[in-house]
Amino acid sequence: MLNIPLMTNNIQKEDIDEAVNFLQTSNRFTNGPKVIEFEDAWSQWLGVKHSVFVNSGASANYITMAVIRDLYGPGEVIVPPITWSSDLSSVFAAGLTPVFVDVNLHNLAMDEEAVLEKLNENTRAVFLTHVLGFNGLTSRLLEELRKRNVPLIEDVCESHGASMGGKKCGTFGLASNFSFYYAHHMSTIEGGMICTDDERFYQMCRLYRSHGMLRESTDREFREEICREHSDLRPEFLFLVPGYNMRSTEINAVIGLSQLRRLDTNNKKRAENLKLFLDNLDPQKYFTEFEQEGAVNYAFVVMLRNPDEDRFYRLTEMLRAEDVEFRRGTAGGGNMARQPFVRQRLKNFDASSLKNADMIHFYGLYTGNYPGLERKKIFELCKLLNSIG
Repeated sequence: MLNIPLMTNNIQKEDIDEAVNFLQTSNRFTNGPKVIEFEDAWSQWLGVKHSVFVNSGASANYITMAVIRDLYGPGEVIVPPITWSSDLSSVFAAGLTPVFVDVNLHNLAMDEEAVLEKLNENTRAVFLTHVLGFNGLTSRLLEELRKRNVPLIEDVCESHGASMGGKKCGTFGLASNFSFYYAHHMSTIEGGMICTDDERFYQMCRLYRSHGMLRESTDREFREEICREHSDLRPEFLFLVPGYNMRSTEINAVIGLSQLRRLDTNNKKRAENLKLFLDNLDPQKYFTEFEQEGAVNYAFVVMLRNPDEDRFYRLTEMLRAEDVEFRRGTAGGGNMARQPFVRQRLKNFDASSLKNADMIHFYGLYTGNYPGLERKKIFELCKLLNSIG
């Protein structure tokens, strides 16, 4: 029995030791100096001016879409069907309209031609997901969005360290979101980050993170201007936007600082594992033409070359028998346009029109890829997968 979990323990003893030492020596545990230190360290690692640490990647999604609505007004956001539910939930919550486009099979991200075809005067943003560690961007897409002045929001929740042309994903758009959930490339147990070079966007995110309070802004001139406009309100209790408490804690930040030190080394191992896996998988039975350049996958994508329900059933039964943990449909379980909360709100949209997303939905899955995964287990997994008739 292979016994391959999706993820081994991502919180190591050194992380626990850091947290314990902090608990024993500090007298402040809510959002404070360690959060700022983690935000600065993350900004430096990624290559952006500003980072805002929040309590989850889903909160990062929510805040980002709320700020898009506030800055650009109501309209449409182009979204992928292969993504996480909170990407779409955040679009709905912001009062924006999601417009689905199909994905390509080479990196599971939105097809650039499909995106460009949907751009119009009502487009407020393109919300692109870098899926499972793949880079989902192309130079042409970036150039066209710049020409048309359409903001790009990058969901990098599953792809810490993925890159295009040597530049990290999460630095190409107006803003980007990351998740530090337990199963991702690095973890703060729960947590997320919003990143941007745009000063106005950054200040708005800070407000949304903490109840919408103006005092969270670090821009003194902006605070003073708003206070003059609302002289009937007390500056310390002036709520400019409809925010919530989406702050994280000092303890989460301490763990994040510890984990960040290992991220690049671990990503190198993940990339090596992915190459080994794809090099040994039968391309006659499985789709293997995934784009590996710049990829840092924390999962192996297993997708049939051609639709075959019987073969896919035998495949999943074999994985269960070998105690290989997997998730069907890859990120978010497959075609998100098929989910009830989407169908209830987009009643006239035909989810089956997204052909590639449906291929992934019905004939794709992923298994775990983590730094400690032994090479011999990768070879054995490929051997078993190739044996499925």
